[in-house]
This record gives sequence, structure tokens and C-alpha cells, in this order.
Amino acid sequence: MSTPAARMDGRAWAMLFVLCGAVFLEGIDVAMLNVALPSIRADLGLSTGMLSGVISAYVLGYGGFMLLGGRAADLLGRRRVFLFWLVVFLAFSGLGGFATEGWMLLLARFVTGVASAFMMPAGLALVTATFPAGPARTKALGVYAGTAAGGYVLGLVVGGLLTAIGWRWVFFAPVILASLILAAAIPLIKEPDAPAALRGRARGGFDLVGAFSVTGAMLLLAYGVVRLERPSHGAVLTACAFAGGLVLLAAFVAVERRAASPLLRLGILRSAALVRTNLSAALFLAAFAGFQFLMTLYLQELRGWTTWQTGLAMLVAGIDTVLAPTLTPRLVHRFGNLRVLLGGLVLAAVAYALFLPVTLDWTYAVMFPIIALLGVAFALAYGPLTMAATEGVDESEHGLAGGLFYTSIQFGTALGLSGVTAVQVAVLGGATSPDAGLDALRTALAVPVAAALLAALISAFGLRPRRAATAATARSAAHISTRPAEPTQEPDKTTA
Repeated sequence: MSTPAARMDGRAWAMLFVLCGAVFLEGIDVAMLNVALPSIRADLGLSTGMLSGVISAYVLGYGGFMLLGGRAADLLGRRRVFLFWLVVFLAFSGLGGFATEGWMLLLARFVTGVASAFMMPAGLALVTATFPAGPARTKALGVYAGTAAGGYVLGLVVGGLLTAIGWRWVFFAPVILASLILAAAIPLIKEPDAPAALRGRARGGFDLVGAFSVTGAMLLLAYGVVRLERPSHGAVLTACAFAGGLVLLAAFVAVERRAASPLLRLGILRSAALVRTNLSAALFLAAFAGFQFLMTLYLQELRGWTTWQTGLAMLVAGIDTVLAPTLTPRLVHRFGNLRVLLGGLVLAAVAYALFLPVTLDWTYAVMFPIIALLGVAFALAYGPLTMAATEGVDESEHGLAGGLFYTSIQFGTALGLSGVTAVQVAVLGGATSPDAGLDALRTALAVPVAAALLAALISAFGLRPRRAATAATARSAAHISTRPAEPTQEPDKTTA
């Protein structure tokens, strides 16, 4: 006969399965659309600017509302926020499938991005609230992170297959998956008990001025990052977007210093570990997004592969879906989260660097081990990053910490795409030959290498305090052990 604890554990893991479905949905949705863009343009007759806007609209919605979404989950209830915005995601994904004009796609993708901005931090906070700190949470977050990573990789394959049937299925398939997740989430997801301090803060009101200022700041900054892809088009507008975003960000900080119930408690940013985690996450995802984009260009435009072949070629990177929930938690338990993360970042930099000498006649046998190595690197890095996102943060602020983490991921992804695109366009100039395209691609590959190395360097700084503390403890122990031998001799020299 099962005990109450066992039943509770069973419910917790069933709830984790549902939340993993949601994070998988978000990842596969983005990847599938990227594969389907050429077919969408051909069918609807969209201009290049409108097609780029379809991607940018999602980034704006996601990046602009993530901090607000994370805090809303803490204040309004994580279950309530998760379920409501899952319904919104479902509805507007369906709208994208019925789109007949470009503006309908723009609206659908923007609101879908906003829905993801509220769902993702709420989902992460539900996972950390359900599983207590320790091996259970480590394993749960490993499964959660592995599922998220699997969505990005498998989305390329599924997107290629669905696009071959009809691009509208790229929107309708998430509707079906979201409906199944919603049906399971309503009975299975339970709202965790909120600490008394959090309940009191929720009664204190919602910081509307802070919400509007930070959302405006994130929208303008995200827009500026997206525009970096076209450095020669509207440089003044790009600069104004960044300037406006920074002004609103400064206004937000000023508001939060005086607010009785701040949207973002600024003290959370004093955590060096939290800052390192978010910077590393942004750089790691910038490198991966940039590399994935360049690989798509290389295989499809320079090698003439189909979307289906490209997706299958990248499928081996999905090995992280298996390794993240199985191998990574064991390594974290044995070596510590930071060392495993550092190993993953270094492996990623090595994988990107191995692709630098790519040629037009490389066989897939040459590419396969490099892509597989990248999958291992993703398993070792993404899981520990997710675990560190809320580590040391009070449970009442896990939604906020999740919002910061996913904001970093989204901005990193956008920055990585903009960076490699800008470098490639600058090197390519007006040339159209395959050799010129290959030279431009090789040069742009330096961006993922540099981003991964910088992420590894930032993470490595986290090892220094521990080593310093260990050395200080050793010196203190040595000093104490030697003092009894000379209790009273030459006190002046000892003091000196």
C-alpha cells in the first residue's frame, strides 16, 4: 500500500511532467517557425522586412514582459498565471495558423511571446516550490532543462516535416499540444503555499509605475538588439531605441528605490552568483543561437540541403535530452554545479572552434562528432544554469529570479542572432559566390566561439572565492596550530 509521502511524490513527478510539456512547447514552437519562414513568405507574399518582423515580434513580447511575468507569478499565484497564459498561448498560436495577412502573424507572434514571458518563470517557480532543495530538486531541474533543450533541437526536425505538409501546421501543432497540457495541468498542478511575507507583499499592492517603466525599457532594448542585424539601416533609430531603453531603465531603478512594494527588489542583484549565472546564460544561448543559424545557412544555402535534411543533421545535438536528466544531476552531486557548468561551457567553445575550418566539401561524418559534442556541452551547461537561476534566492522571489533568467536567455538569443548576422553581412558585402559565402560564414563563427569562451571565463570567477576561503581557512588553522608552541615568546615580533 502506498504511503501519503509516496502519493505526494507521484503527484509531484506527474506535475513536473506537465511543466516539462510546457517548456518543451515553448522551445519547439520557436524552432519550428524558424524552419517554416521561407514557406510562409512564399505563400503569403511577405516582404523581407515583414518576415523579419515575425521573428522580432516574438522577441519583443518575450523579452519585454519577462520581468513583469516573473513578478506577477510571485504576487498573483504561479498556478493561476501559468494556466491563464497557457490558454492565451493556445489561442494566439491558433490565430497564426489562420493568418492570411502579415499583420495577423505579427500580432499572433507578439502575444505568443508575451504569453511565454508569463508562463516560463511561473513554470520554473512551480518546479522549485514543489521539489525541496537537494537531490530531488537537482534531478527535477535536470529533467526540466533537458526537456527545454530538446524542444529547441527536435523543433527543427518536426518543423521540417510539418512544413512539408503545410506551414500552417507549424501553428496548429502547438495548439494541439497546448490543449493536452492544459487538460492535464488543471487537475495536477497545485499552487504552493506562499510564505507570510509574500502574502503581505501581495496585499501591499502592485507596482504599476515600475511595471510600465521596466516593460517599456525591455521592449526598447529588445528592439534595439533586433535592429543590430541591419547595422546600415536606420542606425539613428537603433541608437534611439537603446537610449530610450536605458533612460526608462534608469527611471525604473529610481522608482523601485522608493516603491513600498517594488516589482523588483534591487537587493537581489547584489548576488554575484546570480549575476554570473544570468550573464553566462545570455552568452551561452547567444553562442548556440548564432551557431544554429549559421549551420542552417551553411547546410541549406551553401550545400543545398532541404529543411528536413538539415533538421536530421542537427538531431544528434538532442542527445542532451537524454543526458541532462540522467548524467548531469549525478555529475552535479559529485563535482558541484559550478564545475559541471564550467566544463559544459568549455566543451561548447571547443565544439564551435572545431567548426572554424569548415569547407564546402565536408562530409556529415566530419560534422557528426562536433554536433554530438555540442549536445553533450548543452547537457552539461543548460541544466546547471537552470539550477543556479534560483539558488540562494528566497522562495518568495523564485518567479522573479526565473524572470531574470529567461530574460537573459531571450536577450542572449537575440544578441547572438544579431551578432552573427551583422558580421556575416559586413564580410559578405555584395558578393554572391559560394566561396565568398563560406568566408563570411567562417568569420561569423568567431562570434559563438568568443561568446562561449567569455561565458566560461565569467563562470570561472565563481571558483575563486571558494579557493580563497579554503586558503584562508588553511592559513588560520596553521596559525592556530603553531601558537601553543610559543605561547609567550617574543610577543612584539608575533604582533608585527
